[in-house]
Amino acid sequence: MTNQGEIYCVAAEWLVQPDHVETVRRLLLEAAAAVRQHEPGNLLYIAHQSTEEPARFFIYEQYANQEAQIAHRAAPHFQDLVLGRIVPLLAERKTTFYRLLA
Repeated sequence: MTNQGEIYCVAAEWLVQPDHVETVRRLLLEAAAAVRQHEPGNLLYIAHQSTEEPARFFIYEQYANQEAQIAHRAAPHFQDLVLGRIVPLLAERKTTFYRLLA
């Protein structure tokens, strides 16, 4: 069972370069599926696309603890899909880290 006081949350906001929105959407769905399938420390990974600005994405993630989030960033699918293939297609990227208030 996860101690709620250890839950580590991530809010990521991406603005995609205009010609790459569909590519990023597809890669993000692939990344989300890989996180859910291969990361036991991931509790929640939800990707959103803005209805008003389709090039803007919001990803909300929860991990059992900070170590699980660090493991996520080291995972081969994160390195390949997010850092290797998505990040180069972004115009802006902001990531904010939170701890769940128990």
